[in-house]
Amino acid sequence: MARANFRNRGLRVADNSQSQQAISRLLDNISRVIVGKPAAIQQCVIALLCNGHALIEDVPGVGKTMLAKSLARSTACLFKRIQFTPDLLPSDVTGVTVYNQKTAGFEYHPGPVVSQILLADEINRATPKAQSALLEAMEEHQITVDGVTRPLPEPFLVLATQNPIEYEGTFPLPEGQLDRFLLRIRLGYPSFDDEVAIMENQRVVHPIESLESVITPEGILEAQKQVREIQVDPLVQRYIVALVEATRQHDDVGLGASPRGSLSLFRSSQASALIQGRDYVLPDDVKTLAIPVLAHRIIVAPHARIRGVSGTDVITTVLEGVAVPGLRSGGWLPK
Repeated sequence: MARANFRNRGLRVADNSQSQQAISRLLDNISRVIVGKPAAIQQCVIALLCNGHALIEDVPGVGKTMLAKSLARSTACLFKRIQFTPDLLPSDVTGVTVYNQKTAGFEYHPGPVVSQILLADEINRATPKAQSALLEAMEEHQITVDGVTRPLPEPFLVLATQNPIEYEGTFPLPEGQLDRFLLRIRLGYPSFDDEVAIMENQRVVHPIESLESVITPEGILEAQKQVREIQVDPLVQRYIVALVEATRQHDDVGLGASPRGSLSLFRSSQASALIQGRDYVLPDDVKTLAIPVLAHRIIVAPHARIRGVSGTDVITTVLEGVAVPGLRSGGWLPK
């Protein structure tokens, strides 16, 4: 019914079957290593499809780094890793220009940021100055070293891992950098049965050792184009903006989500629809992604933080309070 509505309204419907099949293979491949976490895997792939970045936050030992490595191996992308430490310098991220005595000229030695998938491991263990070295790369997909701007390879994805800020030796990410992450992903502890399966899978060798790529960088770029062709009804767009606007008016919020939050929720919902094999976005896509896309962009007011209110709590109440569009034969209508 919804597909016919889009055609009747004169909107072009994309043929995304090949991309959807490739993405399905990618999800299954990563699931061979990351057991029992389909939502986290899907969110990681959504960040890749949206040409965005993901922050994987949780306690040590639940598979944050392994999730990033599994995605990189499954995509045949150029992969590099930075282990963030308190003594890390910005030049350790972006690279440096050095003088070559043989050629009597300066040469650029690229840093690990010149890659397609960059794992910024334990990003909040570095100082804010080192963390800020990633800002231009994340937003503009380019870096500037000694006044020279250089584009980064495509696709470009930063997968940053961090431990909760309550842990010793961590520096909280600045709000501007948090806002540049499309999603914040939480893994959590595995279930009892999943943890038994993890032990069995690693009894002889780690499953990541036999992981092979199932999609090429060119296939990812094509899927990214398909994401932008997914149709989003105007009333669903208004629903997205209403959710973001509600965060700015919430009593427990000191600073609500920015317009970048609306765009991120819009694009993420398109990617979710593509993964599901649809060429249109449903309100359920928006609701499912609201917390991972918006919760980390909110600054909770001090009086609410004292009561233990988190960004996730705020988004949960916002979802309950904003009317959801419904579907009828003529299009979307608020319920």
